[in-house]
Amino acid sequence: MRVLVTGADGFVGAWLCHRLVTRGDEVWGTHRAGGPSPAPRGVPAAPGLRWLAMELASDADVRGVSEGRYDAVIHLAGMASGAEARRMPAEAWAVNAAGTARVLEALAAVRQRGLGDPLVLVISTGEVYGRGEARPRAEEDAAAPCSPYAASKVGAEVAALEVARRTGLRVVVARPFAHTGPGQRTEFVVAALAARLREAAARPGPSPRLIRTGRMDITRDFLDVRDVVEAYLGIVAAGEPGTTYNVASGTGHSLDSIFARLAALVGIDAAPEQDASLVRTADIDHLVGNPDRLHSRTGWCPRISFDQTLQDLLNAEAH
Repeated sequence: MRVLVTGADGFVGAWLCHRLVTRGDEVWGTHRAGGPSPAPRGVPAAPGLRWLAMELASDADVRGVSEGRYDAVIHLAGMASGAEARRMPAEAWAVNAAGTARVLEALAAVRQRGLGDPLVLVISTGEVYGRGEARPRAEEDAAAPCSPYAASKVGAEVAALEVARRTGLRVVVARPFAHTGPGQRTEFVVAALAARLREAAARPGPSPRLIRTGRMDITRDFLDVRDVVEAYLGIVAAGEPGTTYNVASGTGHSLDSIFARLAALVGIDAAPEQDASLVRTADIDHLVGNPDRLHSRTGWCPRISFDQTLQDLLNAEAH
């Protein structure tokens, strides 16, 4: 299969390209101007990956990248950091929503010229559901984003599905819930906690060690990035165009419990100490996804235990 992965040098993109290459697909990956970022620590290489430069704001770049006769396109490129989106909400919309519209329009134009008919998987986020009842969210639930990042992803979904209805482009939307694993940057909460605990363990100090944190009473449906990649491949293979799929486990983990599990794995007696600068006013208290639609369509379910995910994350940070 010939596959284009936008944002191939990001955390999930790097894992996805590795998986595609090792199973024998022909893979093209986009990066921003200046060359691809170094592969995240802990992510195996993807030998044979063919790089393409693309700025989402450039019509010429996007048109050029879209000309390949791909069987599938997995659109990951965009602003992935909620903190960055809060600092620059207009830029988040320009990158995530307008950028997605630009990519989908270019792919639809290629299809209309008879040069390809790729299945396009647009990666959104489970955060689009916003605040709500403490139950697994289903795809039928209304989107009610409460952050610039989530709102811009709703915009991306709307743009993508509008292009599909108008042009016949085969588009599927994935809403992944929180995920982590080897190679994740420390601006994301689990990787940040792991890094702070490792740093504390490496120097002498009183016991228990106090570790700066934000709110720890929130619950998230955390997945391993490698399981997320397998979900995306399952959707590409069997997803129904025009449909949205949660990528979730259905199980919630409180940040308090994750902190305790990480501390035990690091081997340190530690306690969280809330730092006001790390508290986000838009935090959602409980965000867990219902995976039934995805499981029914593809048979996918998570395979990697959360403790293994945390251990692999710590091992990657240590090298």
